[in-house]
Amino acid sequence: MSTVIQSRKACTVNPLKMSQPIGGALAFMGIADCMPMLHGSQGCTAFGLVLFQRHFNEGIPMQTTAMSEVATVMGGLDHIGSAILNIQQRTKPAIIGICSTGVTETKGDDVDGYLKNFRAAHPELDQLALVYVSTPDFKDAFQDGWAKAVESMVKGLAEPSSARREGSVNFLAGSHLTAADIEELREISESFGLEATILPDISGSMDGHIPDDFTPNTLGGTPVDAIRRMGEAELTIALGEQMRPGAEALMTKTGQPYVLFDRITGIETTDQLLDCLSQLSGQPVPGKYRRQRSQLIDAMLDSHFFFGGKKIAIGAEPDLLWNIGSWLNEMGANITAAVTTTHSPLLEQMPCEEVLIGDLEDLEARSAGCDLLITHSHGRQAAARLDIAFLRMGLPIFDQLGAAHRLSLGYRGARDLTFEIGNLLMAQEEENRPDSWPLATEDHDAHAPFAFG
Repeated sequence: MSTVIQSRKACTVNPLKMSQPIGGALAFMGIADCMPMLHGSQGCTAFGLVLFQRHFNEGIPMQTTAMSEVATVMGGLDHIGSAILNIQQRTKPAIIGICSTGVTETKGDDVDGYLKNFRAAHPELDQLALVYVSTPDFKDAFQDGWAKAVESMVKGLAEPSSARREGSVNFLAGSHLTAADIEELREISESFGLEATILPDISGSMDGHIPDDFTPNTLGGTPVDAIRRMGEAELTIALGEQMRPGAEALMTKTGQPYVLFDRITGIETTDQLLDCLSQLSGQPVPGKYRRQRSQLIDAMLDSHFFFGGKKIAIGAEPDLLWNIGSWLNEMGANITAAVTTTHSPLLEQMPCEEVLIGDLEDLEARSAGCDLLITHSHGRQAAARLDIAFLRMGLPIFDQLGAAHRLSLGYRGARDLTFEIGNLLMAQEEENRPDSWPLATEDHDAHAPFAFG
């Protein structure tokens, strides 16, 4: 059991967390033909655009209600209606996902009530899906915004159904999963003959592909119609503790059962996922996964010498912290410093003495003497000052290419991560040189037999 501590500093010095609206906007980017919109000032949206463009190296579809100082004080609900009409006229999306920000939440705009009146006044937009989620950036963090957006999509779009489509399964994907992780998840489910609906599916929209035709909205993702039919699936699988509210909302609305996997990196967790899919489909686990499992075990055998006893410092959102920290602990490493961004039931179960809800300054102070620091790109200066190995994980990663294609899910993901971290730790090992071996002393009898032991 771990003790969870909240930082009591007067201010955040070097932020670790990203805001709720950013998390909600990225979740909406996992929906096909979607236009995410932040209800706030232009600066709020500009920050998100820059953050995502640097991380994904792609064009980012995001709009804003462009609240001015006067509108913020007097109320800016009309800005939402104007923005919806302008977006519909110019980009014609299938869905607009609206996230609130700090300025509008402080004013207390009744967006849900306004959208009901807007719907009644504009019946010509009945085919346009509108989903609003409250994500004030003065509380909670990126993971919370993502989770709330998914829950709002389920509540607003999924339709009750007594029928069940045999061989269909839903996945609710947490914000700690990359586009590569979701692609791997789809490939695994299809290998069992299952039809998978993944929400949100950033593997279709944020995977860095070149589209055949230009679209101002998202390039791919989960279709709105597929979200409406999620109640027809046989089972919902939630990946990450943050997805529990969304899975429960879907169960409440459709009566559909769900199972939750709080992490998906390592042998045991992947075994459980494949066993669940095997039972659901009635198919045996394909032989290729037995091969991949064997490769992972061999990778762990090859690299465990370099993990054992090593001190690791991690700064990440709760689900990513739990996922990576638990796996490193299984490899024999010690989690010496753990800093996160927001509360989660998993924090008390972390395999370390203490988890701090704080910032990168707190992480740096706790990382002295560690062998490896794991966090996003904003931790690179701390690693350099401490002169320790550094692994970039989370969001944003803007000083390396291919962040969206890093894989940690399944046997292959755990194998690749084992080698990546093992190589970083191996590089820190002191290399033996000729002068590393002590020579015999002058009074040593050169003719005496060499003694072992």
